Amino acid sequence: MTKVLVTGASGQLGRGVIAELLKQAKLEPSQIVAGSRDPASLADAQAKGIETRRVDFDDPNGMEEAFAGIDRLLIISSGELAVPSKRVQQHKAAVAAAAKAGVGHVIYTSMPNPDNSLISFAPDHLNTEQAIKASDLSYTILRNSWYTENYFMNLPQNLATGTWYTSQGGGKLANITRGDCAAAAAAALASPPEGNATLTLTGPESLAAEAVSGIVAKATGKPLAVVQLTDEQLSGGMRGAGLPDFLIEMLVSTEANIRAGNFDLVTDHFEQLTGRKPQTVADFFEKNKAALG
Repeated sequence: MTKVLVTGASGQLGRGVIAELLKQAKLEPSQIVAGSRDPASLADAQAKGIETRRVDFDDPNGMEEAFAGIDRLLIISSGELAVPSKRVQQHKAAVAAAAKAGVGHVIYTSMPNPDNSLISFAPDHLNTEQAIKASDLSYTILRNSWYTENYFMNLPQNLATGTWYTSQGGGKLANITRGDCAAAAAAALASPPEGNATLTLTGPESLAAEAVSGIVAKATGKPLAVVQLTDEQLSGGMRGAGLPDFLIEMLVSTEANIRAGNFDLVTDHFEQLTGRKPQTVADFFEKNKAALG
């Protein structure tokens, strides 16, 4: 019986992956292991008959024990962004533990073009990918594009004022929903592509901020004007709003990456994994317009 483990199983993506493993991939609960630094947060998974294990990226020995007997492992990238280099150290520890535990196949959630990206955390993903490739582990790397859900960080406030300040400069990106990324990860866990694979998961179309604002305005019935700023102007506004420096750097570098065209790519890799089309931005906002206020 194939046994799969999902790290970060108490997070939004991890919970989504487990739901997809049960619903779409038709895995039995006994085939799934939910891993978290705090197993008590996985009571809902345990209630479904899913085994839970403590998986702490800061505890290499504990991870090796947790990964014992696992055929396929999903390493969801950690949220440690405030401390430089900590996240890649955690990821490398997870990869090393997987190799020592004899895991058959590793799936890792990365980002598009980490070797040609302006985003502050791109080196974390690139270095993790390199560690996986150097480990001799069989792998599938899933390069998740920018989540459509990330718009909830700013759009409700933007709609309240009718203005969306950005420094994307007309650059485009092909957003994909977190739910679709969960479905793709579950599909890769249930039936990995042959050999080693690096797949980029995107939505079906690449859109500039002006196109997204039009979609949002149509869904909500509220006007939303896009105002293009420089990176310096945008970071100044964020600093004035009290955002921490690491988050400002992450957000502004993401805008610069979009402006440079590094997110402007559309693939069919999601469809290859799942057998269906990814959700469009328009459909997502129509179904989630209540969350925009």
